[in-house]
Amino acid sequence: MTKLLIRLFVRDSNNIKDAAVRVRYGYLGSVTGIVLNILLFAGKLIAGIISGAISVTADAFNNLSDAGSSIVSLVGFKMAAQPADEEHPFGHGRMEYVSGLIISFLILLMGFELAHESVLKMISPKDIRFSWLTLCILIASVLVKLWMGLFNLTLGKRINSTSMKATAADSISDCISTSAVIVAMLVFYFAGVNIDSIIGLLVALFILYNGVKTFRESLTPLLGTKPDKEFVDEITAAVEKYPDIVGTHDLIVHDYGVGNLIISMHAEVPMQMEFNAAHELVDMIEDELKKKYNCLVTIHMDPVAVNDERVMAVKAQVSEVVRNIDSRMSIHDFRMTDGRDRVNLIFDLVVPFGLGMTDAQVRENVSARVSALDKAYCCVISIDREYA
Repeated sequence: MTKLLIRLFVRDSNNIKDAAVRVRYGYLGSVTGIVLNILLFAGKLIAGIISGAISVTADAFNNLSDAGSSIVSLVGFKMAAQPADEEHPFGHGRMEYVSGLIISFLILLMGFELAHESVLKMISPKDIRFSWLTLCILIASVLVKLWMGLFNLTLGKRINSTSMKATAADSISDCISTSAVIVAMLVFYFAGVNIDSIIGLLVALFILYNGVKTFRESLTPLLGTKPDKEFVDEITAAVEKYPDIVGTHDLIVHDYGVGNLIISMHAEVPMQMEFNAAHELVDMIEDELKKKYNCLVTIHMDPVAVNDERVMAVKAQVSEVVRNIDSRMSIHDFRMTDGRDRVNLIFDLVVPFGLGMTDAQVRENVSARVSALDKAYCCVISIDREYA
């Protein structure tokens, strides 16, 4: 069914790097979600009225909130697809994350309201009426939601959409909550015990949990987060495969929405390399990355003294000192300048987050240990962070 829908409604479906194709995938997932969730809401609302069960009604309004979420997601995909303009030179791709935030607020609002209704039912309980029609509607709902979860997961993986993956997870969660409602009805039918309000409250709490989770997943890329390690390793390997590239560091990936990345990094080249040749090499690497990842790339060139045995030996000693303090720390941009009474060791020190020492304490600790190797050594340290 999923392949058929893609073939019918997504033109040029294999060209997922094309922004227009990605939007068509988003439209397909959103419209499908709107239609099916409205049908599920209507069916469960009828079932809730027939049975008088607050848990069934709560589950119905959960589907209504899912339909609203799909509408917001549809608008988000449309706005995210708008091209860059004077006010937004990096495009509108982050609107997809903003739509996720709006969806999370809708989910939380619905969860609070349903929790309130369930508590009122606990205070003033009412009998529920078992109905085989209601049971069949709920079982059908579980099957539909299970398909929707797999459908959105397939689309989300294909176009790398966080909002569609979140929608898939929400659909699977709905399967669990609806199954809990079915259990409540069966318990009442076979044991005569009314746990409707309890199940209704549990469903509401489950909705609130999903709302908080969706909020965090949408907010994180807006605040800025580390890129996937696999992507970082792939970028690093793509640059360091060139023989004249000694190493890389200071890789930063700015996410302006899926398919709209800005990458900056430092690439080390031998100090003896002819300047124009080094510049041409860096330009060639930038062009390769732009074509491969459809992103903007800026590479800063750092000359290093790879042929100076004395410099490389001292660098190795300092690296060992740093690793002994914390194995996560490293150095780069290492240089040596000889003075009359001292030797300046100039380098950047990459310090991990949450180390437990201030930058001043780190400098003092490293300087003291390096000076113990040779009293002439004077460290000039620039503290750096690992952003990827």
